[in-house]
Amino acid sequence: MKTLPLSLAALGLLSLSGLAVAQDHSGHMSGHEGHTMSEASDADAAPSTKAFEDANAAMHEAMAIDFTGSPDVDFVRSMIPHHEGAVAMAKVQLQYGKDPELRKLAEEVVAAQEPEIAAMKAWVAKNAK
Repeated sequence: MKTLPLSLAALGLLSLSGLAVAQDHSGHMSGHEGHTMSEASDADAAPSTKAFEDANAAMHEAMAIDFTGSPDVDFVRSMIPHHEGAVAMAKVQLQYGKDPELRKLAEEVVAAQEPEIAAMKAWVAKNAK
């Protein structure tokens, strides 16, 4: 089993510690009195902020699937946009981010998840009728 770099583990701890804002898959922010990220963002937000917001919104919209009752089909059809969202966010990091360690992590996300997306799409084409 491959161990996670300390920085990745630290990022996970930050997200669990309450420092990160929790969001459900309906696109509503919890703990911010119903404001979405776009509403809370300043008109002069950094281009990266807009790019992250766009990636997040697209992912959540695509994840709002009509469930079939088949755990296999529903899993794959939900995971495809979830992975595509991760790839989109990683690409924002690569476009705007400066930290070499995070850029390497973003490259690894893209490299790992693009083949997984292709495999899941192939599975859906073959198995989801």
